[in-house]
Amino acid sequence: MASLSLPVMVWIGLIFTPVAIAIGQILFKVASGRVERFDLAGLVALMLDPVFMLALSLYGATTFMWVFVLRSVPLSIAYSFMGITYLAVPVLSALFLGEVLTWRSYVGAMMIIGGLLVVNG
Repeated sequence: MASLSLPVMVWIGLIFTPVAIAIGQILFKVASGRVERFDLAGLVALMLDPVFMLALSLYGATTFMWVFVLRSVPLSIAYSFMGITYLAVPVLSALFLGEVLTWRSYVGAMMIIGGLLVVNG
């Protein structure tokens, strides 16, 4: 596939899905800090935690969007867009969790962008 000529909604799905997955990862991290122990009581508390439920809901809704995308795009092409999560998670974790990005993070991000361009170019 030399170039992707796709409807706008498919492009939105290709970009939104990995970004939503990255947001879900941030929510899972926040939820993990709200559970004090890993036992039955902790698991019940996690399942009832609104942040955890939001993360699961986001993952569920995103799955429907992804299935829509896969109707129009070969999986081998579509899945390469999941590389966006490797860009978005570190950026979001720095912004919202105070995690530190290193020069390796930036070099890795450039390599991922290059890979996306190679696969989809």
